Amino acid sequence: MIMNYGHFARDGQEYVITDPATPRHWYNYLWNDHYVSFTSQVGYGEGFAQDDLGRRAMLVINRMLYLIDTADNSSWTANALPVNQGYRNYRCTHGIGYTEIALEYAGIVSALRLFVPRADSAEVWSLQLTNTRSSACELKAIAYVKTAMDTFYRPQGYDLGGADFDPELQAVVSRNFVKFGSDTSRLMHGYLMSAEPVSAYDGRNDAFIGPYGHDLRPVALEQGGCRNSNCISEKICFALEQTVTLAPGETRELHFVAGVARDRPEIAGIRRRLLSHGGVAAEFESTRDKLAADIAGFSIETPDEGLNNLFNGFLKHQTSLGSRWARVRHNGFRDTNCDCECLGLFNPELAWERAKRIIAYQYSNGYAPRTFLDGKIIDHDYIDNTVWITFNVYHLLKERGELSMLEEIVPYNDGSESTVYEHLRRSVDFLWKERGELGLVKIWGGDWNDCFKWIGPKRKGMSVWLSIAWYLANKQFAEIARLTGRNEDAGIAEARGAEMRRIVNEVAWDGGHYLIAITDDGEKLGTMANEEGKIHLIAQAWAVLAGIGTDGKAEKAMDSVDRLMNTDLGCLMSWPAYTRQYLNIGDVSEKLPGVHENGGVYLHACTWKLAADCLLKRNERVQEDLEKLLPANFKWGEKHCEPYIMCNSYFPKEAGYRYATPGQSWRTGTGAWFLKAIAYYIFGIQPDMEGLRLNPCLPSAWRTCSIRKRFRGADYVIRYEQVDLGGCNRIRAIMVNGKPHGGEVLPWAPNGRFEVKVILGKHAT
Repeated sequence: MIMNYGHFARDGQEYVITDPATPRHWYNYLWNDHYVSFTSQVGYGEGFAQDDLGRRAMLVINRMLYLIDTADNSSWTANALPVNQGYRNYRCTHGIGYTEIALEYAGIVSALRLFVPRADSAEVWSLQLTNTRSSACELKAIAYVKTAMDTFYRPQGYDLGGADFDPELQAVVSRNFVKFGSDTSRLMHGYLMSAEPVSAYDGRNDAFIGPYGHDLRPVALEQGGCRNSNCISEKICFALEQTVTLAPGETRELHFVAGVARDRPEIAGIRRRLLSHGGVAAEFESTRDKLAADIAGFSIETPDEGLNNLFNGFLKHQTSLGSRWARVRHNGFRDTNCDCECLGLFNPELAWERAKRIIAYQYSNGYAPRTFLDGKIIDHDYIDNTVWITFNVYHLLKERGELSMLEEIVPYNDGSESTVYEHLRRSVDFLWKERGELGLVKIWGGDWNDCFKWIGPKRKGMSVWLSIAWYLANKQFAEIARLTGRNEDAGIAEARGAEMRRIVNEVAWDGGHYLIAITDDGEKLGTMANEEGKIHLIAQAWAVLAGIGTDGKAEKAMDSVDRLMNTDLGCLMSWPAYTRQYLNIGDVSEKLPGVHENGGVYLHACTWKLAADCLLKRNERVQEDLEKLLPANFKWGEKHCEPYIMCNSYFPKEAGYRYATPGQSWRTGTGAWFLKAIAYYIFGIQPDMEGLRLNPCLPSAWRTCSIRKRFRGADYVIRYEQVDLGGCNRIRAIMVNGKPHGGEVLPWAPNGRFEVKVILGKHAT
């Protein structure tokens, strides 16, 4: 049975949830460059500030807004918790940069809106209350933040934080020493501040929640409100109470700011800026306008309304999140590079600024770390991270068309610096020098598949996928070298590429597909001779993406994928799943069968299959791949996940009761690469130094579709028409501004306006 929990609105810019009891929490992410927050349809979530090395001040680990009717001490929440309390007219609107939860209870209509302002390390809560009763009422509204500014709560913990009420700021302010902005602990302040004078407050968690209470039923509600408690070396909290009297039909609005600051004068400045008359409204509109502009550079119109809404709104927004905050739980180097590359499709200027930021974490020898967190650069011994730098820069160069980008100076993480071009050269050289006995690139402690941890700890094991990925990066580097006149570098790269292509096709071919790796002890993995894990998806898809196959091998490999790995939810990551631990592979074999990389439908890898099928001009496969990826398309099977955002995986039948349920949402590269697969491979909008090159492969059922793209200051509207359905994969004609156009590269001019019509058929004319 397909459950309907909501719908898109405002052309995909909002998703409106109409039932609070979704299958799990459905989240929205809100952020700026210094602070990230997320909230579900019932307000559940976190928020924290972060410095440049991933040191974090964990301000919010849950948030609530309670309402008390003083006439009878009855209480409820503006969050819609608990979900079975009998709320009427519930509505949660997840928008681009904001969430609003609206409901009615006991004749009181409330609307709680949350957003993160453009620059402050803070989140803003606005509560609108309307009395629909026939008589006046007095309400207490209590904003509450559970915090980890003083570390996460543990029984018998050693609490050292403190909090008190500042009457000038109308805020509960904590005092905590946090390693934020320095390896040495420094004084930081968390706070919850009210625009209007408060009637009571709490800074001590045991006073508000009670030693035996919980977030849904704090002792303060039973006792009629906050206790005016300060906190000394106990678990802190932030709670502010406002008492509001509403006449029949009257509406009032209350504003709160929760944030992190270095000192109280900083908090005072935020108060003046945000909580002065009209400050919240102005900041909200400016924030929403900025975020809308950030994702405005590319839009689509297809026969699939769900795809249009997803692409034109949250898919681009998810890509922007990843390009700044990676996977949120940590600051992944490869992840951020990958998402910056995809962000360039619709905002190359913002993508370039973020790209230079992440490239600066590369080592001067060309190697790059896995992540940075808690003030440390963390390697984890993964060797593939450096390869993503080239992919990122190459595609942003093609989007912007400015060779001067390559000569910009970007530091390394050891304090030295070089041009961007030199960053690329060192990354490609590093992996070439780290090759094993058979000539393939070594795997060390893992490649893109983080779970291959035990294949190469002796520095002998080799990754077939990484060798293919290096081949593509090296090919792109050779092209860049030619473009900049560095012909000697180009010649070296081209010779290396030819050698790697020969090695991969001789050493890593298993007769019907490519291997995935070779262990320290020389055992081949991803071969039909293996008991389990006989074939892995990413080596096959990337063989097509990189163009490394010879004698039709890449096409044969994808045929094997379709024959062995396709399911009703999508393509499996590997087949068959591992059912026991393998000490020479890694913790992929410790995951349960069907879970993520171990034979699950890992959607990031499925986007690579989609791209590969486009390059092979397999329109019917493209149609099927797309339908299976889309979260709200149930043609092949119902998926129990958020319909407005991409997840990292779907669980196949091997996962038992988890079948058709999703993995984590938002914090995955699936969204960014799905966006790229649609724009770059389905619509075939491929930027080149000469201009926009067209190489589309539309789903077989699409008769017409169109895109709008901003490219180097020019605006393009490109409309496609398939004259023969069922495999129209060749360009028959291109019209530009009403005139026939020869060639597949579109014209360009500064501030140009180009109306393009592309006719597709089974055969080119």
